[in-house]
Amino acid sequence: MAYPPELARNALAKIRNNRSDSKDHNSIDAIYNDGVGGDRDDTYQRLCFNVNDFQALAKKRLRKDLYEYLASGSDDEQTLSENRLAFKRWFLRPRVLRSVGRISTHTVLRFGRRGSSNGWCSHPVAMPIFVSPAGVHALCDEKHGECATARACSKVSILFGLSQHSTRTIEEVAAAASSAASSVGSPAALNFYQAYILKDRERTLSLIRRAISAGYKGIFLTVDSVRFGYREADARNGFNALPPPHRLVNYDDLPSSEATAAATAEKSSRPSSSPGLDQTYNSQEKQAWDQNSEQMFEQDVSWEDVRWIKIELANRHQTNTGNLVPLVVKGIMTAEDAIMAVQAGADAILVSNHGGRQLDGCLSAIDVLPEVVKAVNGSIPVWIDGGIRRGTDVLKALALGASAVGIGKPVFFALGVGGEDAVSYLLHLLQTELEAAMAICGIERIEDITRSHVTRHPVFSSNDQKQAMFLGGTKIDPLLRSSL
Repeated sequence: MAYPPELARNALAKIRNNRSDSKDHNSIDAIYNDGVGGDRDDTYQRLCFNVNDFQALAKKRLRKDLYEYLASGSDDEQTLSENRLAFKRWFLRPRVLRSVGRISTHTVLRFGRRGSSNGWCSHPVAMPIFVSPAGVHALCDEKHGECATARACSKVSILFGLSQHSTRTIEEVAAAASSAASSVGSPAALNFYQAYILKDRERTLSLIRRAISAGYKGIFLTVDSVRFGYREADARNGFNALPPPHRLVNYDDLPSSEATAAATAEKSSRPSSSPGLDQTYNSQEKQAWDQNSEQMFEQDVSWEDVRWIKIELANRHQTNTGNLVPLVVKGIMTAEDAIMAVQAGADAILVSNHGGRQLDGCLSAIDVLPEVVKAVNGSIPVWIDGGIRRGTDVLKALALGASAVGIGKPVFFALGVGGEDAVSYLLHLLQTELEAAMAICGIERIEDITRSHVTRHPVFSSNDQKQAMFLGGTKIDPLLRSSL
């Protein structure tokens, strides 16, 4: 039976806005289960026309406690909401009668100091969108976990960030990504590993070394998480430990021979972790899971720790790989810290408020981006994540100075409704939207995006800013300026 597209759109919109009734849910169920044997593999393509649709469908399909763990923020969720609302205060400036017949989203991610011959590297990608590191993908795809996401990223040639808190090992994910890239003739998989600084500092270094040995091309160092923000939704739902059989497998105390063997195949069921950190992150002492897992993290940290990691990567560069292993400092939200990150040796900065899950009441990532870009002054690349839901959001971030744009929550929602293929479809939708936005703004290449393509709405600008806004921050001929 064919179901009209407007039925799906209306039902999903009501679910997303908490205005749904049983009729809406029944409509979604009917569409979702339609097909031979109730095959659900590609049903999301009939239901999801944008990123928000994936979230609405995931809200319907996932357990309440799991969905709210993924979708919620900290405290009053002011910053979670602001991450999205802030994009609506920035507006694109369309340019007409421009040649846009050969639009390409391909670009090159560059790392290191501008003008440096020793500390510079680059990686080509199909688009300036990457999957930000976020843990426990197996909560949404029990069979494949992070391997599913890594495969989807490899097949479209974008960067995948693996969280230290993954549910598949560093080696398993590397093998899955490499196999996927080979299967479609793509370049080598571009995986970065994300590290937290643990109280057990030797384990921190050991995990980084494992990642580099497994072929990861760079390291995210998350610096905003000496404590996690309080997630009230998790406390209310009793989500204070990972549901069995899931666990943070990179903390398993496996002998090296077993770790190597584990990398050869994905396992849907695994032996219990040996006594160790699992008894900390799953202790259930606190009401919310993140408040249990944060007990593993070092709280007495400083910028010297960034230098410490940078030295380790420099040693790996010289002794093992022969290539720069870039360090991306994740969680920068002020110009002051951006400057400190550059001084400490960062090869790139990721502007991020942890998806609104850390300090509630701080600014959105997109509103912080301009001050960070100005402070860094082109010395190293600046990336951003948080609140990106449209191709137009990507374009706005790039125009404000970001070199790459990360997505997090949407990936989980896609995994929850269709696994690897749904993640691929999600990425396809974002790329299609980005291409359309570029065309309407008269842009053919990512490198042609400039600050002149975005402006602040007058309602949210000072009088001085309004004049600059209408001129788009561009150099306009004096005669034309005088006529405005």
